[in-house]
Amino acid sequence: MKKLLKYDSCNILISNNLFNKLNYNFSILRNKRILIITNKLIASLYLSKLKKLLYNTTNYLEHIIIPDGERYKTMTTVNNIILVLLRKNYDNNTIIISFGGGMISDISGFVASIYKRGIDIIHIPTTLLAQVDACIGNKNSINYKYGKNMIGTFYKPKLIIIGLNFLNTLSKKEIYSGLSEVIKYGIIMDKNFFFWVKRNIKNLISLKLKFLYQCVATCCRLKVDIINKDKIDNTSRVLLNFGHTFGHAIEKYTNYNYWSHGSAIAAGIIIATYISLNLNIIKIKHAKLIRSLIIKAKLPILGPKNINVNDYINIIKYDKKNYINSINLVLPVSIGTAKIFYNVDKKIIIKSILDSKQDLLSKL
Repeated sequence: MKKLLKYDSCNILISNNLFNKLNYNFSILRNKRILIITNKLIASLYLSKLKKLLYNTTNYLEHIIIPDGERYKTMTTVNNIILVLLRKNYDNNTIIISFGGGMISDISGFVASIYKRGIDIIHIPTTLLAQVDACIGNKNSINYKYGKNMIGTFYKPKLIIIGLNFLNTLSKKEIYSGLSEVIKYGIIMDKNFFFWVKRNIKNLISLKLKFLYQCVATCCRLKVDIINKDKIDNTSRVLLNFGHTFGHAIEKYTNYNYWSHGSAIAAGIIIATYISLNLNIIKIKHAKLIRSLIIKAKLPILGPKNINVNDYINIIKYDKKNYINSINLVLPVSIGTAKIFYNVDKKIIIKSILDSKQDLLSKL
């Protein structure tokens, strides 16, 4: 186990194998009531091993298994968890451990932030997407009928523990999904990292440990750097939303069902890139590099065939970045740089969505 980073008094630790090489002192858990929140698959693979690690620290260790998938990231699931906490009289001496992907960390953090005005939480993310993005940054949210992550809180975890061994049991689709957030960091923040990912994309897809470690560590560092400057989305942190305006629209339109978060974000990145092209703020060669890397990561460059322009517009009008009737977007300026653009012309957005549907970059 290696202490990697600290933000807002929260340590992030990365281990090649959480279970075989653990040397972290779990004194933070001593004499606490621990409730692990996980899903059925992670429980079947790893729950007994995690409990074995923790039994020496507490006399009270239980777990809840909740349904997996963004469509279950709702107030109904929150209510079900809180009912368990109340019926078993969990007190303020409780620590929740989220053990799963981004949906698990989101909903667990949300519950921890509101139960009895706040109890402690530790994140143990088990997907690439959660390890490089979702579990870091104190954001916790649930979905609502008007869109994704519409209800949420900022709440700091006590600790984040990343085990790269969990990635070995992910499907390739989930690895590709996580790579969309990896690529996002390179586009908006770090040109060198973008080209490192481009050179090593096959090593990442095949889960070569050395490359995975560097990838996850770099993404954590980049996100921590921006969060330390802006803890609650007032300024520069909004850049992390790149690709998410249209990606979230895709997820909402498909009812969080057959499009993974990462796939939706990849298609959203492409639409945002077309908007940059139509605003003449990015060079064609940079736009083509973005498209090329998305394809190399086995991610989609086109959104769902049946989602039309009006569907996008009707959903993105609820985006959290918007003010009154203006649509505000994070757009790429070059590889390694993005900016927030306010009150983007709706006609440009419509043209860009149509351009993306035709994959015009492939013809330039």
